[in-house]
Formats: sequence, C-alpha cells, structure tokens
Amino acid sequence: MAAAPVWSVDPRTGKQREQVAVEATADEVDRAVRAARAAAPALAGRATRAAFLRTAAELLEEARGPLVEAADAETALGPVRLTGELARTCYQLRSFADIVDEGAFLGVVIDHPDDTATPPVPDLRRYKIPLGVVAVYAASNFPFAFSVPGGDTASALAAGCPVVVKAHPDHPATSELVATVLRRAAARHGVPDGALGLVHGFDAGVELVRHPLVSGAGFTGSVRGGRALFDAAAARPVPIPFHGELGSLNPVVVTEAAAAERGEQIGAGLAGSMTLGVGQFCVKPGLVLVPEGAGGDRLVKSLTEAVSNTEAGVLLDHRMRDTFVAGVRERAGLPDVDTPVTPGAGGEHTVGAGFLTVPAARLTGEGAHDLLLEECFGPVTVVARYTDDTEITAVLGRLPGNLTATVQLSSDEAAGAGGRGAALLAELTPLAGRVLVDGWPTGVAVAPAQHHGGPYPATTSTSTSVGGTAIERWLRPVAYQNTPEALLPPELRDANPLGLPRRYDGRPEHGGAVR
Repeated sequence: MAAAPVWSVDPRTGKQREQVAVEATADEVDRAVRAARAAAPALAGRATRAAFLRTAAELLEEARGPLVEAADAETALGPVRLTGELARTCYQLRSFADIVDEGAFLGVVIDHPDDTATPPVPDLRRYKIPLGVVAVYAASNFPFAFSVPGGDTASALAAGCPVVVKAHPDHPATSELVATVLRRAAARHGVPDGALGLVHGFDAGVELVRHPLVSGAGFTGSVRGGRALFDAAAARPVPIPFHGELGSLNPVVVTEAAAAERGEQIGAGLAGSMTLGVGQFCVKPGLVLVPEGAGGDRLVKSLTEAVSNTEAGVLLDHRMRDTFVAGVRERAGLPDVDTPVTPGAGGEHTVGAGFLTVPAARLTGEGAHDLLLEECFGPVTVVARYTDDTEITAVLGRLPGNLTATVQLSSDEAAGAGGRGAALLAELTPLAGRVLVDGWPTGVAVAPAQHHGGPYPATTSTSTSVGGTAIERWLRPVAYQNTPEALLPPELRDANPLGLPRRYDGRPEHGGAVR
C-alpha cells in the first residue's frame, strides 16, 4: 500500500494547498530514532549546545518572512500574531542557551567523606545527565512556540537530548520549513541532521512513543489524544516519562466587591481574553464565576457588548470548527442555560464568538451540567452566576486540574482587607499551576519563574513546559560513590575545571568561589 500523502490545507477555504510529505512508516520512524540516538554524542558539549540554540534563533529570524507566510496559510492566525510568536520562540531558544552556559541545571553536589556522621558518609558526587532521545508531539495552535522549534524541543536540546518531532497535521509545510532551518543551524556546529528528526502521521506518532530507544516524550494537545499516548508510554516494557499538556478550563472567580467596583472593566477584559486567537489558547478562561446582583449584571452587559463586536474568525481546521459548533449547540441546549451572545457557525468557514450563562447551582448536585465543566476549544466561555460564597466553593470543588486559576478582587480585597483575597487564593491554589490576581491568563511569559502545567488533566506530570525549569524534564540524576578523581566526569571534579555552580560540602559555590 502506498504511503498516505500529507497535505497542507488552507483553513480559510478548506482546500488543499500542496502535498508536503507522506506519512512515515514504522521503518522510517525507526530510522529517525536511530539517527537521533547516533547524533547524541555531538550534543554532549555544553558550548556546542548553547551555540546551536543561538544560531537556530538567528536563522529563524532571518527566515521570518517565508516562515510566517507559510504558517499563516496553514493556520489563519495572521501575520501579526505569528510574527510575535516567532519572536517569542527565538527568545526561548536564546534563554535556554543562557541556561546551558550557566550550568546550574546540572545540579552538581559534592560531599566528601565524613566518618563522624551517623551513618558514615562516603565520597558522593551527584549531577544530572540527559535521558536520551526525546519524542515531541507538536501542538496545533502554536505552529512555532509549541511545535518543531518550541519549548519541548528547545529544552530537550538544551539538556543534550536529540529530538524526533511528530509534526502536527494542521501545519506540515511550516514544520518542514522550520526543521530545515534548525538542521542548518545544527550543521554550523557539527551536529548531524539526525539530532532533529521529523515524522508525519498518526500511526507514526504511536510508533514513536513505543520505540525502545525513545527515552521521554513531550505532548501538547487534547485530553483524548494525550491520554492515549500517556497510556502507551506507561505500557511499554520499559515505561518512559510522558510530559503531556492535555486540557484546561482555567476558572475565574469574580468577587462581589470586584464586580461592584469595576464590573464593566472586568467584562471587557474577559471578552478580550476569551476571544484572543479565536479562543484557541490553552489558557483561555472557560468558566467564570460572577455574582448575581447589579455588579454582576454590569459585568455581563459589558461582556455582551464586547463579544458582540468581535468579528467571526477561522479556527485551525474544519474538524475543530465542526467540533466547536456541535459543542456549543449541545451546551446551549441544556436547561437553564442562556446565550446572551450565541456562539457557533459564523459562516461556511468561520465561527462566531459568544458565551453562555447558567446559575452556579446547576453545576453542582444531582443533575449537574457536567458538560459545562469541560473545555470547549474556541471562542466561548461559561458565566456561572452565584448567589453566595458557598456556591463558589461548591463549584470549585468539582473542577479537575487546570493550567491556571484567576481571581478578580476589589482594591480593598487585594490589600488584604477582610481576608477574602487570601481565602480565595487558598481555594484556587490546589486547582492550578499558575494563579493570577486581577489579570487574565492568556499569555504565558517565557521567564525563569514561569510554570506552565498543573494537576491532571492539565498536565500528566508536575513539570512545566515553559520557563527555564522545563529542561529538568529531560534529565536524570546519577551519583558517583568513592570514584577516583581521574575517572570522574569533569563536572564532578574538585577543581571545578568548568566553573560550574555547585554545592560543595554543604556550601553553595560558583566557579570555585564559596558563597
């Protein structure tokens, strides 16, 4: 049987643009993984890895025009959004290069023998080494930042792990172009093409996570697809870590005092956040708890006006469009659900933004509308009107894990008056990996303190896919005991020839200087 073709499709028309590739066979996946493994020694040097990452950012910037054009043709996300996303991606690559140069991620700890301890301590030296070949599953909604050159790839390469990417079918041409740029960057530093493999096709993705030489995987996508791969990773004869981002409702709580103080402002901000990128952000606020009463009414009125003025948009593909239209229709048909602005089909190829309102009491107890507590990908949110704080607690108690959770407070509450702000933060913190106060979750800064993850099903691990600590996913610790100096890796020698930050006999040290 001939291999299935891989087409680039224009989501604005639903028409095929060009055949980009063919779906990879099991043998082709095997060759890609073996080539990646063979390339690992070329990534062993930190200086090489850092230079590779910086050159990758430089060459991606040089290719900005054709890359953004290709991505827009396949995703309809628009040149402005995509130009910004590519800049973010390049910044992320350079950030990981800086982390590689610094070397703190290696976690070097040296303890000399201590016969006076109980029990006695031998000579122990610990640091972290790369896992091996990493499988990366690209996301649909970020063709740069969470795709071939995205955070999973950048952090894995920074750790010294070669990568095989399973391209997303919504932007295969962009994926091929980016892979070519990254391989050019690799070649400048003597790193073989195999260090960045690329395969297409659903079956190829399954073969990839099952391959015995793959040592870890990163995924961004749906609960259904991510859970299937997560289970496959765990069912292997030798299970591997699977760092998956699967889905998130990203709840928002608006206090009664906040609604009374600035309901109109909150409504307008919510509209901007839930419709950003046609509602296709993984941190889109999908459930908003708003008080009954005059303040909440003003918020809903402001939200209605802003969403009504939002133009129809194109989703990433027609399958997502059909799922969105069917999903909002089913939700809108539930008892006691109203649609101040009806979401759904905006045209043959577009969707219109909207939102649903429901009494918060319909989300708890017998006959609860569980469907409204599930993510609906696209420009829609659910506004649940509550009557008192007990309803807030009841609804929050039914939520699964999330990437984010947000609270909108009044100025007095934000200053600590009455303890209400602190109490709500305490309720929200167990639900999410990032908790926001008086802001909106859309937009994930690339910063050392960032955490993009959360309790299941937001993610399948406690790690982050954004920020410097994302590199930790692709490393494992190893300790050497009573090992002669001449046999130790350079990173673990007393003289610290590489000038690494480390902990030396219980004291922090940098470059040979004890702090």
